[in-house]
Amino acid sequence: MRRLLAALLLAAALLPGAPTPAYAAREVRLDGVTVHLKRGTRQVVTVNHTSGYHARVSFWGLRQGRWRLQFRATDGRIGYGGLVRPRRRVQGSGKTPLGTFTLPFSFGTHRQRAGWDRSYRKIRPGDYWVLDNQSRFYNRYRNKKRGGFRWWLPASNDNSSERLRDFPQQYEFSVVTHFNAGQVRHRGGAIFLHVNGSGATAGCVSAPRWFLLRVMNRLDQDRVPVIAIGR
Repeated sequence: MRRLLAALLLAAALLPGAPTPAYAAREVRLDGVTVHLKRGTRQVVTVNHTSGYHARVSFWGLRQGRWRLQFRATDGRIGYGGLVRPRRRVQGSGKTPLGTFTLPFSFGTHRQRAGWDRSYRKIRPGDYWVLDNQSRFYNRYRNKKRGGFRWWLPASNDNSSERLRDFPQQYEFSVVTHFNAGQVRHRGGAIFLHVNGSGATAGCVSAPRWFLLRVMNRLDQDRVPVIAIGR
């Protein structure tokens, strides 16, 4: 009897127009983008490719069982190489990976501000994002003083890493995605959600400064935020 009652309640909850319980949904469609939810996800950023390197970027929150749009930018950007399935991505291709990825922490040029998630890191002199394929710290945030990667390689080298202070505009506010968290060599990394530059990105997703600032003021690791990138 209890099982029957539970099944009836769940069926009623899933009727069109009814709020979807957070525990019941594993996948949702938001602004035409498929989002593969993680356990406990209550914040989502969707990236809907519109044309060329342009995209619509939206921030969603789960309230009373419903996904609600909180704010949106129509002038987002993706990589100059377009979109690609994650396993087919190659380092240096300028392609943005499709799919859903968690947003484990953020970093930027400012000191920690009230209301920002505790995971935030301020960029320090010597901070890099490691893209040296011979390093065990590949696709990781690391300071050159700690060693373990060839930070001195020039940008023209296939194993050069990103010195984060070289991008003060784009990385003023930046949120890390967990793309290639398994450190598959030559697949690349440093895939962030960051502030728009002058054009397409090198594989990241970017949005206007105001959008990133609002993300920084709302991002909460306790809500298991994710980003979903679609066509």
